Amino acid sequence: MLHLRMITPPHLTDRVLELIDQTVGTTHLVVLTGAARDPEGDVVLCDVAREAADELLLEMRSLGIRESGSIAVENIDLSISSRAEYAEEEAPGEAADAVIWEQLAESTHEESTLTITYAVFLMVATMIAACGVVLDNAILIVGAMAVGPEFGPLAGVCTGLVQRRPKLAGRSLFALLVGFAAAIAATTVFSLVMDALGQFHPGMLVNPRPNTSFIWQPDPFSFVVALLAGVAGMLSLTSAKAGALVGVAISVTTVPAAANAAVALSYGDFAQMWGSAEQLLLNLLGIMLSGTLTLIAWKLLWRTQQGRMVRKPGAPRGGKGGV
Repeated sequence: MLHLRMITPPHLTDRVLELIDQTVGTTHLVVLTGAARDPEGDVVLCDVAREAADELLLEMRSLGIRESGSIAVENIDLSISSRAEYAEEEAPGEAADAVIWEQLAESTHEESTLTITYAVFLMVATMIAACGVVLDNAILIVGAMAVGPEFGPLAGVCTGLVQRRPKLAGRSLFALLVGFAAAIAATTVFSLVMDALGQFHPGMLVNPRPNTSFIWQPDPFSFVVALLAGVAGMLSLTSAKAGALVGVAISVTTVPAAANAAVALSYGDFAQMWGSAEQLLLNLLGIMLSGTLTLIAWKLLWRTQQGRMVRKPGAPRGGKGGV
């Protein structure tokens, strides 16, 4: 369940109440007339099943509440109420499968901006991966993948394309490209420093590396893995039951490939550098392609549910006893 808190201008309050009344999966409606001071207006509170929230929020936005009032959405971790249980049963679909597009756009907006924190995380992840590729150490590679923050911009590109928000897509793509360019440059310098300290040497790069050689040798499986990672990432982002390790799957051949490209560049091994760059671009494109297609499929799926989100006239809300 989600909790909605709205500040509505008095002339829109009746329309807001009508929309809530018409939407299945709503309950616990509270109206505080004239309670809001900044901006002035009425306060409307209600709980709504996650499955029905997106359609209700879309209707609320169409009223212009964003400009004249506000809409706040909070997750309800625990609701001990038979009416809440009825509302969830009434809403079609499953909560874990529901997509709140406004929430998705907001979360990707926050995570897809090029910030100092994002850039430092990506640089550190690439440097850790550099240690992993020269030592052929899979543990270090996995550790670098866990640190990598590139899933945010990747998700931002996909969301921006599906939601037709060019600014979000453009900002996300900028963060992605500039972030990786900065990470590769910083890791190249890091590799040169490690070489000067005697920790890295050219032999580490040319010696057989059975655990990490795939990083600079792209093949059809590279693209397949990228497609699967994109699907997993988008499902994690849109689902109420997001997996904690999805970021690792997303970074499987992005951060390590960037790291291998940087180390190869520092030693002038352009064959490995271009192979790693190809692997990186191939995986970024694959993730964005499958992520975008996953969101489109999810949007079409939930569009078929829209007709079932409207309560029939006279039907009760939240079980017996009305509101």
